[in-house]
Amino acid sequence: MVGSTLGYSLVVERVAGEVVLVDIDQNRAQGEAKDIAHAVPFSAPTLVTSGDYEACRNSDIVVVTSGVAQKRGETRLDLVGKNVDVYRDIVPKLERVASDAVVIILSNPVDILTYATLTLSSFPRERVIGAGTILDTSRFRYELGRLCSVDARNVHAYVIGEHGDSEVPVWSLANVAGIAVKPNCGACAAGCTQLDLEGVFETVRNAAYDIIRLKGATYFAIALGTTRMIEAILRNQNTVVTASTLLQGQYGIRDVCLSLPVVLGRSGIVRVLEVPLAENEKRAVERSAGTLKEVARKLELASH
Repeated sequence: MVGSTLGYSLVVERVAGEVVLVDIDQNRAQGEAKDIAHAVPFSAPTLVTSGDYEACRNSDIVVVTSGVAQKRGETRLDLVGKNVDVYRDIVPKLERVASDAVVIILSNPVDILTYATLTLSSFPRERVIGAGTILDTSRFRYELGRLCSVDARNVHAYVIGEHGDSEVPVWSLANVAGIAVKPNCGACAAGCTQLDLEGVFETVRNAAYDIIRLKGATYFAIALGTTRMIEAILRNQNTVVTASTLLQGQYGIRDVCLSLPVVLGRSGIVRVLEVPLAENEKRAVERSAGTLKEVARKLELASH
């Protein structure tokens, strides 16, 4: 559902001039493309088709959603072996037809699969981007907005690290209109407690598990978040998002993909922002990196 929902979002938001859906189930891809194409008269001229890998030739951006979906009771890391095998098959095929594309990875576990894409190809670091914690950050801002009774777009807060159980909320930088979010900070109409804030992040961390339990999968929010990433790249907007990228010394961490705030422009990742973190947040990011490195080591993914 993520790929087709993304295709629809790109049409509705008038971001792409051409969208091609590729799936091992070619009938499904063709059906989804036809359905989305029929929405074009309500939006803006967009060519929506389906095809095989050859149809991706010379694409500006390729978004990979392929893989086994997360099931009830599974963590994202439980999927790793199956989906790395899927990527061993598809990444070389993609590189042959779209070697100059920016590649966005959505499949889970997204940090490991972003790293796998780099090790299985010659794509440069700045052109392989995992959606990472863009969705966790959105959930964090949404829940803080609810708590503070303010528009979530006016909440500035990040979740970094692994897109998974070891993700890190950056409480030290969370703010509403420059007011640091903390108990009784004045951002909330009625004030809040430390327990309220802890509850916010607990809701964020468990959001995917909750939605999967209720409806089987998540796809609306991640599709719109990815649409924003694509828009930033195609229109060279230099937009800051939390996305998974190969670290090269940030916070002393190397050779692992995880999420930090990055600037997105026409070339992909323009730069990685090493935002100031509290000491406990730095340690938490280091632990998150360690978790992901151990998984990559067990999979025998080549080091960068």
